[in-house]
Amino acid sequence: MYEGIVQDLIDELGRLPGIGPKSAQRIAFHIVQSEQFDVTRLAEVLMEVRDKVRFCSICGNITEQETCSICRDPRRSQESICVVEEAKDVVAIERTREFRGLYHVLGGAISPIDGIGPDDLRIRQLLQRLADGTVTEVIIATDPNLEGEATATYLSRLLTTLELRVTRLASGLPVGGDLEYADEVTLGRAFEGRRPA
Repeated sequence: MYEGIVQDLIDELGRLPGIGPKSAQRIAFHIVQSEQFDVTRLAEVLMEVRDKVRFCSICGNITEQETCSICRDPRRSQESICVVEEAKDVVAIERTREFRGLYHVLGGAISPIDGIGPDDLRIRQLLQRLADGTVTEVIIATDPNLEGEATATYLSRLLTTLELRVTRLASGLPVGGDLEYADEVTLGRAFEGRRPA
């Protein structure tokens, strides 16, 4: 434990996701010890992000405008929507350069333990987007964990009543991985998703 404001800084940094006590301490000491670190600029950027960044009124992605650049892009296919949990998932999929459709960000996943149900997610907005019949395929790209699977199952059942193709991202063995280290679920998914060689 440190005294006063240094401990307050460590505590605040430690509240950020993915930052443990040791990382918070390292960052705090870097800020304190480095004369070249521009604390004022960091504070300005944080305030600017808080003031300017919002969620796209169509898909829920982060943007500084009313709608995000993907929703505004006329070259994107209007026939497919990829449903993801968080805005950071959009970035991950965009890096692949494989998907040229639109996105829908749910804002989380179904998690009864955390008190998050379907009504807490942007599922109603998804159904509104699908109502006009333009979309022919919904790709469910939730995380391959318990909450993501629950969300995918819920969406799959909900969307089967609509006349569109509902698909799920394939999952399986990572490139460079060893079979002996793969868990049963991953290995099972790899068998389910196998394709001709």
